[in-house]
Amino acid sequence: MSVGLVEPQVARFDSPFTFANGAVLESHELVYETYGELNSAGDNAVLICHALSGSHHAAGFHSADDRRPGWWDLAIGPGKPIDTNRLFVVCSNNLGCCDGSSGPNTINPATNQPWGGQFPQPQVSDWVRSQKQLAEYLGISRWAAVMGGSLGGMQALRWAVDFPDWVEHCVALAAAPGLTAQNIAFNEIARHAILSDPDWSEGDYLAQGKLPTRGVALARMVGHLTYMSADGMSDRFGRELREGSFAPGDNNEWVFQVESYLRHQGARFSTQFDANTYVLMTRALDLFDLASDHEGDLISALSQAQASFLVASFSSDWRFPPQRSVEIRDALMAAGKSVTYANIETDNGHDGFLLPNATYEALLSQWMHRVGPS
Repeated sequence: MSVGLVEPQVARFDSPFTFANGAVLESHELVYETYGELNSAGDNAVLICHALSGSHHAAGFHSADDRRPGWWDLAIGPGKPIDTNRLFVVCSNNLGCCDGSSGPNTINPATNQPWGGQFPQPQVSDWVRSQKQLAEYLGISRWAAVMGGSLGGMQALRWAVDFPDWVEHCVALAAAPGLTAQNIAFNEIARHAILSDPDWSEGDYLAQGKLPTRGVALARMVGHLTYMSADGMSDRFGRELREGSFAPGDNNEWVFQVESYLRHQGARFSTQFDANTYVLMTRALDLFDLASDHEGDLISALSQAQASFLVASFSSDWRFPPQRSVEIRDALMAAGKSVTYANIETDNGHDGFLLPNATYEALLSQWMHRVGPS
């Protein structure tokens, strides 16, 4: 049930791209993957939008030795909820990210050095416009569905509002119409950890042969903590000590399993994910406000949409709790839109949209039957 071996592709755009803040890229590249085939009618294309630490690699494997499938392999593949026997699935790496698309770790042609801290600050609306360019490049004129979780769900909502005639169905999982002050505060703590690292070098660390790994590791630890639930952490770790703690040669250091887990997650992430990208992505999250162009009126904003919606929350998600999805649901209903809403019972916290859950998978599978040709 896997899409098997997949190969990232690159789309290059040589016309200027203007960001929402007025900054301009004279040219840029987007890395993307596709799964399944576009049918002759062109009505089976589905766009997958990734979250903060995600990428274009949503399903399948990059080599025969690859042991880690794409980040949403759970849902994408033959016979899976997003069935590649019927649907042509596209997932791109967002502008400003670090997995191949133009971003801080790619070369600025004006200086022949990595962009670093000089790369423009993207917003969610910028990602949507760049994805529209990619769709046109691929010969797609309308999405059968645009979908994603967390930041990806916010992109899906922005798609439905900004380009309503492009989106037939919209799936927003564990998302929100805008961040709360608490969420912005968590993001600022993570950014401060990075900016305080001695190797940050005002964002030009790559040109100086450095990596602010300590700051990125701490930022990841803070972020990862907020994606898990209290019950989930208790069930998984409790107050258990790491094997060997307080043993001879361990310097009498008490290390709980949860500490060891967070340190491992932070250390691994710190060498895999670009620090500038983390700063840009969290700021894009902070800036997202679906109702900002409508004087704060979410009903007015969503009245622009023509899509039918699936909105799902996860009961133990305290980063984007169920009431945020209920806000979206209620505004859609008030705007007279077609919406299905579900709150999935789980201890997996905000990560619930990425992890196995029979109810969630059945809901997604049944709802996706209406997407694309029958």
